[in-house]
Amino acid sequence: MFIKKSFTADDKGIEEIVAEVRAALAEYGAKGKDAEKTVLAAEEAAGNLAGHTASGMICLTIRKLPGMLSIELSAKGERYSLKDHMGDVIPDEEAGSAVQEMVRDLLLKAMSSSVKYRHIHGTNMIFITHRRSKRTFLYQTVGAMALAVIAGLILSSIGSDGFNKMLDSYVLVPARTMYMNALKMVVAPVVFFSIVSCIVKFSDISELGRVGGRVLSLYLLTTFIAVGVGIGSFCLFKPGSALPSAQAVQAAEDITSKTMDVSIKDTIVGIVPSDFVQPFVESNMLQLIFLAVICGIAAGLIGRFSSFVKDIFEAFNDLFLKITTIVIRFMPIAIFCAICSMMLNMGIASVASVFGIFATFVFGLACMMIIYSLLMMIIGRMNPLPFLKKYPSAMLQVFSMASSNASIPINMEACDKLGIAPKIYSLSIPLGATVNMDGACVYMAVFSLALAKTYGVQISGASMTAMIISIVVLSIGAPGIPGSGLICLSVLLTQLGVPTEAIGLVMGIDSFVGMFRCMSNCTGDVAMSVLVAKQEKSLDMEKYLSH
Repeated sequence: MFIKKSFTADDKGIEEIVAEVRAALAEYGAKGKDAEKTVLAAEEAAGNLAGHTASGMICLTIRKLPGMLSIELSAKGERYSLKDHMGDVIPDEEAGSAVQEMVRDLLLKAMSSSVKYRHIHGTNMIFITHRRSKRTFLYQTVGAMALAVIAGLILSSIGSDGFNKMLDSYVLVPARTMYMNALKMVVAPVVFFSIVSCIVKFSDISELGRVGGRVLSLYLLTTFIAVGVGIGSFCLFKPGSALPSAQAVQAAEDITSKTMDVSIKDTIVGIVPSDFVQPFVESNMLQLIFLAVICGIAAGLIGRFSSFVKDIFEAFNDLFLKITTIVIRFMPIAIFCAICSMMLNMGIASVASVFGIFATFVFGLACMMIIYSLLMMIIGRMNPLPFLKKYPSAMLQVFSMASSNASIPINMEACDKLGIAPKIYSLSIPLGATVNMDGACVYMAVFSLALAKTYGVQISGASMTAMIISIVVLSIGAPGIPGSGLICLSVLLTQLGVPTEAIGLVMGIDSFVGMFRCMSNCTGDVAMSVLVAKQEKSLDMEKYLSH
């Protein structure tokens, strides 16, 4: 469905716009209160544009996208505040100011997440998004996971090894790879333009420094807590009794042949890129963040071109976020392929051999959820229950992706639903995907100590201190992509004096463990974003507390 028409900016034109939107919603299959809210939003938007247009015409564009209907209304005119004029279009002209205010507030609460306003090159533009049931995508995601597990078990039981390998190599892995490549394609521009657009929203540099300082302080706090939780979980349960097999030793060679520099000095020096293009090619998050901060600050210091440049950055930000939204709609297919492939490749014996270590790791992640809630209560003086109720749907999505970088757009959308201001989460989420890896910290602490126990390696006090520092540095320097956990773990085991073949014991389930790592990493990013937004008075409490 694609509709583009122009209407006169008067009562007749507004009625025609409403009729067109209502017909499009009916064709789309939208019914009930949500459809009426969208019609009401379109009527209000058209009325606002009619009162601020210089051309006397309003353009209506309707697009059908995967999972949603996009409605765009635009008209030439001077910039104005949509928020201050919502509710002005009331049929009863005798309605008092109190009624005006009440209607405006009701409309804002009902439409705040689906109505966006932009002023670009002398044109006022209002975007209205009508989505299908909010739970439809969640049901699709959970359904894809369940079907993948069932299909994997059936194929493992009745399918021949040759058929399963062919299916995995020629269907499942390529489909998942194509999807992940599509996400990786937009990660770098999403991070760059979201941070730049975030920085240009700050009225002064001191405010930016204050918000950035709070974000980094909380991330560093939770990183050290996560390491402590991982060590504490190991000391409580003391997992690790499996013996290495010849196959595990052989399989470990591919992983342990890779290295990762854990030098603090090199990590800091590497933040500044030698050219502008390479960080985008390599998706180097630290370098992209550096470039974005520099460009965002510079955009506000170039005089008469500042407004023009800011509009360009915001336009590109909207463009890549929209591309990401379209890509994410196909996630259930990718989830099915990823989990089904994992089921075909991961044997039951591999799971049983390290079940104790894995269970201890999951216990540590559960402890981190409790700690996030306590931090919200103690530092933010707020109720964590709305966060715990609203974020799980996003947790399922990032769980299946096993990539903190690829999960950035999903976490940004989750932050918006929680009522966090864009200027907060546009900075905290990309930054967290790079420097806040709480799940990875718990993973490295539990698995390294458990494998050391398995091989009879004693950890002294000095070795423990060095391990803690290394875990913190590795968590900051590690890329937020699937598979990086094994490389970090191999570096840590080498430092502790554990034979590198120990990696072979946990390789079989690393893809599954990686999903839990990513879920915990992203949960920490969003939880701390809520906390910073609360401290900065940039959290819409009504939206946060709403069901």
